[in-house]
Amino acid sequence: MINEITYLGKVINVNSSSIEVEISRDIPSATPIINGRLYKLGQIGTFVKIPVGGLTLFGIVSSVSNTPSLIEVNKYEPDYGSRFLQVQLIGEQLGGDVFKKGVGTYPTINDEVHIVTEDDLRIIYGDHSAGTIEIGKHSSSENLPVYLDLHNFILRHSAILGSTGSGKSNTTAHILKRILNDYPGSRVVLVDTHGEYSSAFGTEAKVFKINDDQSPLYIPFWAMSFDELSFFLVGRQAGSEKPEDKKLREAVVKLKKDNASRLKAGNVNVDFVTADSPIPFDIRKMWYDFNREINATYSEATADKQTKDKEELEAEGDPQKLIPARFKPYSMGAVAPFKSKEQTMYAYEMKILSRLKDTRFDFMFNPGDFYDTTSKHDIDQLLRDWIDHAQRLTILDLNEVPFELIDITVGLITRLIFDSMYWGRHEDYTGRNRAILMVFEEAHSYLPKNESSSHIYGYARRSVEKIYKEGRKFGVGAMVVTQRPSEISETILAQVGTFVALRLTNSSDKNNVQSASPNNMNSLMELLPSLRIGEAIIVGEAINIPSRVRIELVEPRPSSNDPKLVEGWRKKFTVKAEHYKNIVKAWREQKHLKKG
Repeated sequence: MINEITYLGKVINVNSSSIEVEISRDIPSATPIINGRLYKLGQIGTFVKIPVGGLTLFGIVSSVSNTPSLIEVNKYEPDYGSRFLQVQLIGEQLGGDVFKKGVGTYPTINDEVHIVTEDDLRIIYGDHSAGTIEIGKHSSSENLPVYLDLHNFILRHSAILGSTGSGKSNTTAHILKRILNDYPGSRVVLVDTHGEYSSAFGTEAKVFKINDDQSPLYIPFWAMSFDELSFFLVGRQAGSEKPEDKKLREAVVKLKKDNASRLKAGNVNVDFVTADSPIPFDIRKMWYDFNREINATYSEATADKQTKDKEELEAEGDPQKLIPARFKPYSMGAVAPFKSKEQTMYAYEMKILSRLKDTRFDFMFNPGDFYDTTSKHDIDQLLRDWIDHAQRLTILDLNEVPFELIDITVGLITRLIFDSMYWGRHEDYTGRNRAILMVFEEAHSYLPKNESSSHIYGYARRSVEKIYKEGRKFGVGAMVVTQRPSEISETILAQVGTFVALRLTNSSDKNNVQSASPNNMNSLMELLPSLRIGEAIIVGEAINIPSRVRIELVEPRPSSNDPKLVEGWRKKFTVKAEHYKNIVKAWREQKHLKKG
């Protein structure tokens, strides 16, 4: 076999995970042509093979030098160029069997080492068989597609990582398009915090957006757990239970129990209703009742006699218009009308009112056809809108969600979908029998290691961590997309089965990926800062071996590309006074100006 054109050299050193190869001096060219294909010898990240009887071992070149690393230098003639290769062993093939990761038999000194051709690479990467998607082309061969095992990629979870401008959004869009094109029963929910992806998918996706005329995004307040709702309404911290917290809980439970027999998705036994049950209730009525008991005046002075029939009422008010009831002013002396003795909810009532009046929160407090039991739909229709429709890709555009609500919003979306999959896990049309992929864009902004921000309290992090820890059992897979993996929850990263790592220039981010990859792949991870745009190193359960892959450009692209600075600065602009008035108005109303 030494006479074969693929012959590269011989093994001169072996250890538990790598070998050292001396390149033969008789090789006629550093760029041999094999079967019409040009190969470059000694390139970091390229493959070699070592025939050992009926077994073929495969390895990746990790370093190149003109001196051996473990042999005395003076035994070799100098100046032969790149004469020695360090090779990390990655797997083996026995006879005509499929390639398998891991090494059971090691080469010995003087075993032959050969160049890996495209035909050999196809043995490693396999064909486009059932249950795979094409992620891109191998960087060492434009003709060699690289496939991912879809089951492991989805249900063992994944992460797409890369610095700004490295191609994360394009990679995400490419993967989702492959899934949608190849698998007609697929379901994907994309949490898009910057509104980038609707331009890439067009009619292939159903896009929900705040204030949208066709598909407005609603996330009903009553679907929150009590901890989420009370934190958002009045700033209550989880675990605390002051007298006003207890009163708030009791009011929520009572209103939910009152509606338990009027639900469009089926009535519920009131004995099972808690403050966390996702049951509609009239939150304006709750505020109105709190306001009334605080501000009412009575004909009696003692608390036990201050009942509704003793009120000094002048006008009822209107809960839906947030108009409080009006009472006769209380007197300053010991004569009627008397001031209410019930002032427990004074601070909470004002906080609740301020939330209800804030138009930025209308997508929660005025959720269209999902407000309460008198509305057109129940939460079953909301779930169907999100996860069961013809397009199969749902984009939840959170671009106009107030920053202080991103944490709770993402947490609530995630929990609603997870709970629907959990409780329907044995049904034919959902759960374990029809899995779903949830994609979290810009994940570092709401899934941090710790809650250092004043608006991040861990609601999203806890919900997404639950998917990464338990989602596989109920058919829920997850993918995080981020430019700062070092800032992401360690629990999430620890559960990621497959990393798609594009260019990472920050050392701490690179170290995070490197620590998650096999120990013998560190040399490949060192390439992360030098990757080209749209090029990724993929490592994990969905791919046979860690690989450097080129990912094709998606058209139309997500709207995450840089502004056209030079083109814009070459123009002359005429700016009128009303232009900036429009900006300030949009700023104050928290609504983006529409293009044109």
